[in-house]
Amino acid sequence: MAGKVLLKKYTNRRLYDTEKNAYVTLNQVADLIKQGRQVEVIDAKTKEDVTAFILTQIVLEEARRRNVLLPVPLLHMIIQYGETVLGDFFDRYLQQIIRNYLAYKVSVDEQFGKWLDLGVHMTEAAKKTMAGTMSPFNSILSLFPDKRKETEDEKE
Repeated sequence: MAGKVLLKKYTNRRLYDTEKNAYVTLNQVADLIKQGRQVEVIDAKTKEDVTAFILTQIVLEEARRRNVLLPVPLLHMIIQYGETVLGDFFDRYLQQIIRNYLAYKVSVDEQFGKWLDLGVHMTEAAKKTMAGTMSPFNSILSLFPDKRKETEDEKE
């Protein structure tokens, strides 16, 4: 799904998807973004780029539904200092912090998957050897049957 989806915002607050030739809701725009698409929103009358406004509106709508977005003290700071201090922070650092968090989360998920795989393929002898060092994980490891033992039982 390459390329940006161009949306036109009309004065009646409706958004028109030029790719699908149909009007779309904010929820549908959010779904496009969740699918990895980039969107660009242009005011149909003035030709002004209003993408940031629409994306902010989507974030605020989701926050309203969940009744939380940012901690109240941070919201006070955003209003108090406006673009001077926090705008620079958001532009320079927040995107990188979120990217780093997502990369870290992926690596932790992969490592955890490897540990689970190790538990599945562990022999009885290895389980006994590691019983003392892995005692906090015994309850987890016991959930995985010994594949080798099942194979021997099937042969008999």
